[in-house]
Amino acid sequence: MGKLFGTDGVRGVANIDLTCRLAWSIGKAAAQVLAAVGESGRKPRVIIGKDTRISGDMLENALAAGFNSVGADVELIGVVPTPAVAYLVKEMDADAGAMISASHNPYEYNGIKLFNREGYKLADEVEEKIEALIRGEAEEAALSADRIGRTRRNRDAVEKYIEHITGTVDGDLSGIRLAVDCANGSASVTAGEIFRRLGADVIIMGADPDGFNINDKCGSTHLGALSDKVKELKLDAGLAFDGDADRFLAVDENGETIDGDKLIAVFAAELKKKGRLPGNTAVVTSMTNMGFYDFAEKNGIRVSVTGVGDRYVLEEMLNHGYGIGGEQSGHIIFREYATTGDGQLSAVQFVSALISSGKKASEFAAVMEKYPQIMLNIRADAGQKAAFAGSAAVAAAVADAEKRLGSSGRIVVRPSGTEPLIRVMLEGRDRGFISEIGEEICDIICSETGASR
Repeated sequence: MGKLFGTDGVRGVANIDLTCRLAWSIGKAAAQVLAAVGESGRKPRVIIGKDTRISGDMLENALAAGFNSVGADVELIGVVPTPAVAYLVKEMDADAGAMISASHNPYEYNGIKLFNREGYKLADEVEEKIEALIRGEAEEAALSADRIGRTRRNRDAVEKYIEHITGTVDGDLSGIRLAVDCANGSASVTAGEIFRRLGADVIIMGADPDGFNINDKCGSTHLGALSDKVKELKLDAGLAFDGDADRFLAVDENGETIDGDKLIAVFAAELKKKGRLPGNTAVVTSMTNMGFYDFAEKNGIRVSVTGVGDRYVLEEMLNHGYGIGGEQSGHIIFREYATTGDGQLSAVQFVSALISSGKKASEFAAVMEKYPQIMLNIRADAGQKAAFAGSAAVAAAVADAEKRLGSSGRIVVRPSGTEPLIRVMLEGRDRGFISEIGEEICDIICSETGASR
């Protein structure tokens, strides 16, 4: 068994990598670390949410059984966005929360994300404690029937989350026409109600989940259909979420993409204008487009850079009291309202600011100009990722590429923490030049590791 926890929980192909046995073990171990199992006279509570994948029911039952087996009560809140679990675990005074989702990945994958009682994703050292319990798990004496936990369904939790999101906007969103793509995922149960309640004129897309179609040619990873709909109906903008609705991207009235970097730029500029940008700083990752730094310099905004992963963005925000941060993928954190990235929160904030600006979406997003960027993916298993990390030839090739790019571009090469991929990202003024360098780097990685394109 390799390392269980990646950059965003435990993930794998459902029923092959992420089995019922593993889900049960995660619940059992997490209860002992997060839910204070064993405290005298106290039975802890855990909430569990899921997205729309066919494997969600299976893993929900196994995970709940793991929590129950060591004395924790479980409340199943059904299909909800991941950030809903993060919000509700504190709102409902639970001891821990779990979300069953593989986010933007295809339906055959699934995952388990854990939250502490404050609604935060777990620190590395906490995940290590849980993983150590799973790996060293010995057979224990079974609890007596009066000490095991119970599981019940809570049908009111979704409404609490909808009220929370709609309550973050001053006024309403009337007078704007939008298309909203729910990725046949978690947003299917919330987005329509959120935007209608706020008064927007919305066309809902990708809201017919069947267990298999989550993220399938829809949502924030496939913006084509949304772009076409906006142009066809001459709408003001389009909004798209991923499978568990913790990410949000937009398209303008011309169907052009407004990615996470541009969204963070928009939010940072708006917050600064209102005097609500703590530390005059926005937090981004090493994958953020170079154009963001040009935007920040022109607008007198400081930039703090972290490693890739929303947990590292949040850690930097908490350590220094910053208010806005996120990733190019659209995982954006508003610390004023949330403990994690929330796609629908970001979306209502974007639409509210867009309406207030009186501008078209294309003009509003022009606050930042993007450098041409390419992302190349190489399929790689754990062994090939290890070979990549230890390859002197790859390191030398990347160093040479950095010299060739100079100050007019950059390259980031890293293994994905959530998928069996090595990612090669390049930016620069000349798309042809960066494409040429990217292909050379990919060829060297494949040659050195045995991985393939």
